[in-house]
Amino acid sequence: MLKEERHQFILNEVRIHNRVLLTDIADLLKVSVDTVRRDIKELHNSDQLKKVHGGAVSLGFNTYSPVGKKVYSLEKKSQIAEKAITLIKEGQVILLSGGTTNLELARRLPTKIKLTCFTPSLPIAVQLLTKPNVDVIFIGGRLSKDSQITVGGSAINMLSEIKVDICFLGTNSIHPVQGLTEFDWEIVQMKKAMIHSSRKVVSPCISEKIGSLQRYKICGVEDVDVLITELEPWDIKLDAFKTMNLQLL
Repeated sequence: MLKEERHQFILNEVRIHNRVLLTDIADLLKVSVDTVRRDIKELHNSDQLKKVHGGAVSLGFNTYSPVGKKVYSLEKKSQIAEKAITLIKEGQVILLSGGTTNLELARRLPTKIKLTCFTPSLPIAVQLLTKPNVDVIFIGGRLSKDSQITVGGSAINMLSEIKVDICFLGTNSIHPVQGLTEFDWEIVQMKKAMIHSSRKVVSPCISEKIGSLQRYKICGVEDVDVLITELEPWDIKLDAFKTMNLQLL
């Protein structure tokens, strides 16, 4: 594979999943980790992604606001956010995980709606502060510099003390058999705790993530109540989920 083709492959993986690991990309491309490291360094230097320890993150993933940044499939994520808003009712208590789709949901929340929002995501908390009728409760703990999400025992303990109406649970990958998966073990533990802290679990997910897998499992599809994509519910790409006990939106 030519270098240009490797670069395009890496960028596509980063844009879809927000973050990639050197070892995973090396396995997929069947090249050395050193080759992938050099490719990521070049892409970082050309301002196409951000190099982090052990891999890379998208530019939109590592920022407080998508405005003016390179957020992948922002139009699709905006469609998902608008669908998600239809599930929210006045006076509810909701929980938002991190990710650019949930950041777009936070940005698009109507200014008049009264809500209490819990989140471990620093960018989402900052965005929610612009909503005058939303009480923002930040789930504290050790802050991951790459994902800008709190992780660890303190955050998980706080989650164990709440029971929200709806959790909007972002994910890197969703598979009809293997469920929701992530690349980061600590974030997986946070998301497991979010599921236990919620009466309803909603997964907002661009369709390109469907069928993909990461190394750590968050939950099975049966633990999700609503799957929101930019597609219409009857789209053929969602066929594998149509026989499952969840709502497609």
